[in-house]
Amino acid sequence: MKVSREQAEANRARIIEVAGELFREKGFDGIGVADLMKAAGLTHGGFYGHFKSKDDLAAQACEQAMAGTLKKWNKYVAESSDEPLALLVSQYLSTRHRDNPSKGCLFASLGGETVRQSSTVRRTVTAGLRSMIDLLTGLVPGRSKAARREKAIATMSGMVGALVLARAVDDNALSEEILRAAVATFGQKQTARAEEEAGAS
Repeated sequence: MKVSREQAEANRARIIEVAGELFREKGFDGIGVADLMKAAGLTHGGFYGHFKSKDDLAAQACEQAMAGTLKKWNKYVAESSDEPLALLVSQYLSTRHRDNPSKGCLFASLGGETVRQSSTVRRTVTAGLRSMIDLLTGLVPGRSKAARREKAIATMSGMVGALVLARAVDDNALSEEILRAAVATFGQKQTARAEEEAGAS
């Protein structure tokens, strides 16, 4: 039976969504095409009607996952006219985010694996990272754009690293301690941090 264009587009979107979740949960190499298609409720044979390869799907799934994270981050910014950075960092470094890798940040779930992926996947991930750094650059304090960008890169690196460590340990108290320490470091009130910088100069 021929599938309508609308249904084909819906199927493709479903595959990308499911793949994004399963890659973050199991890793790029932790699940094959057949199981991805099964999880999406579709047959294995239909995969190549939508994607050139698993790498093609991985790149598109990464792009969508990062776009979802950016959408959330922009929502936090819009919800907090006072201290958007503090809200963003506290949400990112939350127990809920730690415990739901399949719905969370791609970098914390797949960053270590991306280096072994195709140039297409790495190019997509690089573009997503640049967008996140650009957003953070607009939130962190600093006396120049270069200083803010440097701080944004450090903040992104610290947030991702803290989440990776919080997920890695098998001691819940230590995991929570890691999250709290990172929130205190990277989610400081902008005004307080600016005062610290002024005092240090």
